[in-house]
Amino acid sequence: MSSTCYLIQPDFPPELAESLQHHFGLQATASPQGWYLCWTGEALVLRNTELNKQGDILVDFASGAATYRRKFGGGKSEAIAKAVGLTKKPGLTVVDATAGLGRDALVLASLGAKVTLVERQPAVAALLADGLRRAALDPELAHWLPERMQLVFAPSQQALTQLPSPDVVYLDPMFPAREKSALVKKEMQAFHQVVGTDEDADALFPLAWQLASKRVVVKRPGYAEFLAGQKPSMQIEGKNNRFDVYVKAALE
Repeated sequence: MSSTCYLIQPDFPPELAESLQHHFGLQATASPQGWYLCWTGEALVLRNTELNKQGDILVDFASGAATYRRKFGGGKSEAIAKAVGLTKKPGLTVVDATAGLGRDALVLASLGAKVTLVERQPAVAALLADGLRRAALDPELAHWLPERMQLVFAPSQQALTQLPSPDVVYLDPMFPAREKSALVKKEMQAFHQVVGTDEDADALFPLAWQLASKRVVVKRPGYAEFLAGQKPSMQIEGKNNRFDVYVKAALE
């Protein structure tokens, strides 16, 4: 995990700046270097002082891409939905212990799951919190998303020992990407520098197994080895990844 402290600019609305500093331990600076959080007037975004062409990184659950995937991405026929078990039992409780930008969590929540997003990196957690805030104001999302998605700012290992037992624990630890699309390049560059590598990823598995009541689902690139060397009960192939499913009990 990265140990770098990420900074926010002092031109935030005072209440927002105070909230970010209080909840996520972020510090204000007039001269950010490298990655920093910036307020655009509508959303919190992640930028880099040295990468002018990087573009803003933000959590936008109402974006065109998010809306398209939610409406036309395949629904319960998506590999992730099958892996988690939403084709068999709607309304599952899921702990997404490595939430990132929350894209997979959004898909699960849109299909009826109640998802707890766990994120330990302060800047990324702040982006998620802002994304949830704006989603609660969106006409298409406000009536269901807030009650199905909640954020926990904590290290994954800590959360997996303290949260109530969910039906499913979902893990998507950082892994070197081989895809070459511009979007992946942009976001993977940011995440590898901001979040760092999940060197403790293997240690998450036994905690996830102990916490989950029904199953653990691990998202992996097709070329990656099993997490913690554990062979799954079954595998479900996605378009660019696979889902290793570890069944603990039947979904009832």
